[in-house]
Amino acid sequence: MNNSEPLIEEVREPSPAVICIRTAEIAVALALAIGSLILIWDNYKLGAGWGPYGPEAGYFPMRLAIVVFIASIIVLIHAIRDNDQTPFIEVAQAKLVAVILLPLLVFVFAISYLGIYVSSALFIAAFMVLLGKFPVWKAAVVSIGVMGFFFYIFELQFMVPLPKGPLENWLGY
Repeated sequence: MNNSEPLIEEVREPSPAVICIRTAEIAVALALAIGSLILIWDNYKLGAGWGPYGPEAGYFPMRLAIVVFIASIIVLIHAIRDNDQTPFIEVAQAKLVAVILLPLLVFVFAISYLGIYVSSALFIAAFMVLLGKFPVWKAAVVSIGVMGFFFYIFELQFMVPLPKGPLENWLGY
């Protein structure tokens, strides 16, 4: 690399932190610990011992959940002890994440009402137009073409039923 070229980190303007590393580590450790406890309980109820034919259905998942629980406790202790106040995510970075995450949540919610094919076509087209700055006609051609191809593959060739909405019902699928 040429020494006269600035590094990306040198050019970027820092912005205020949303959360610090300590907070993020504690939140993830607690979420994993709670999830692990739920899995341990469910697998215990399912049967986590050794039956007459070998391990029961919850035997291995319960042991994996115990390992994750222990690891989450170690991360929690480490996070509290180190007290790292370095920014985990800054406001500018959080905005970039939100630009993708919020439309993705709308997409997932829309699947139950519009079906996967229409929702996916709208999702692809919206990203192409809003983020990719493509013309609307190109976005329409690509999104309808891609989802038409997926419809052909999944519904007609593989005969795998995916969530459908009013358009597919109107077309008789």
